Amino acid sequence: MTIPAGLSRTVLRARRDTGFLAAGVLPHLALVPVWAWAATTTDRTGNWLLTVSVSAVLVLLATPVLTAVQRARCRVLIGVDVPRLTPTAREGWTWASTARWLAATRPWRKIGYHLLLGPLLALLELLVLAVAVGCLAGVTAYAWSWALPTGTRQDGFGYLTQLPAYTAAGLLLLCALPWTARAVARAEARLASGLLGPSRAQRLQERVDQLAVSRTDLIEAVDAERRRIERDLHDGTQQRLVSLAVNLGLAMATRPDLPGDAREVIARAHLEAKEAIAELDDLVRGLHPAVLEDRGLDAALSGLAARTPLPVRLRVTLEERVAPNVESVAYFVISEALTNATKHANAMRAEVMVRQIGEVLRVRVTDDGLGGADAAGTGLTGLAKRVGSLDGAFHVNSPVGGPTTITAELPCAR
Repeated sequence: MTIPAGLSRTVLRARRDTGFLAAGVLPHLALVPVWAWAATTTDRTGNWLLTVSVSAVLVLLATPVLTAVQRARCRVLIGVDVPRLTPTAREGWTWASTARWLAATRPWRKIGYHLLLGPLLALLELLVLAVAVGCLAGVTAYAWSWALPTGTRQDGFGYLTQLPAYTAAGLLLLCALPWTARAVARAEARLASGLLGPSRAQRLQERVDQLAVSRTDLIEAVDAERRRIERDLHDGTQQRLVSLAVNLGLAMATRPDLPGDAREVIARAHLEAKEAIAELDDLVRGLHPAVLEDRGLDAALSGLAARTPLPVRLRVTLEERVAPNVESVAYFVISEALTNATKHANAMRAEVMVRQIGEVLRVRVTDDGLGGADAAGTGLTGLAKRVGSLDGAFHVNSPVGGPTTITAELPCAR
């Protein structure tokens, strides 16, 4: 006979949940002897101070062990992982550090779970186990009643009257057992997660920290890939274009007997090759200028200011080199701001200030152009998103008629 899949899953789940509850009785009752000893000793000797002190020490020593047992029970028997509290960095012992540790770990939650809630949960588990025993006894009433003497079976149970009632009650309890055991097991798992694991705020903070680390890793990976593309273009494609331009120039210089049409074609190809080299050079610098990686932000900005068509006053004050991703974002903010001032604002001059104030790199670009820059425009929105990827702040102040000031504040703590 084939057992239906739904019934098989119900039986397996009931067996798992009942085993989970049975395994929790002893750990939940582990501190009851401490209660009993403290009560009897205090009643007998009247020395409550010594009794409370010894009981507190026993509870503090037993709490980590019982917590580990409950975590293992939840993980192994029902697959619920109760996470541990993330250890905090050690500090010198002070009242303030102790208060922070207590606020972060909240050990009284674990003590309350094992000392106060544990016996109540054990009582609930024993009730469920009693229901399980009762339902098995009722369902098998006809079988085990035959082990009794005939007179006892007929006089005490009534073969035709009471045994059917026992069997019916056992079947009802058997039907209710899976749902009862599941409800109690889920309630215990939630209590264990809430009282023995980190709080919701701590879990959210840990998740935020993990996302911040993964975002930093992603930004660093993107910067590394950008630098690799820049090196490949600079050392590969750009060099081949330079070689092509040189060969075309040599062809025009060493072959004066070329027909006029051929010379014109070669001259045009030579000019296009040089223009392609210039465009590729701008593209390479836009991806990641090599000088930024080799000599830092100050040298890269000096080269950028020298290439800009309008006069640029540059002031850079750095205590030390900042992280490469911060340098990259600062460089591209300044580069885009100067490009906008040149192409769109008709500016006559610009001023760039880069200053490191503690753990913040402050970047400010000002031009005397027409103003009216749209902060929601594609270019400025892209800069704002790039600054926001480092948890920085980006501001644009551009009234109609000018001047335009673009400010970015980037956290630069390593």
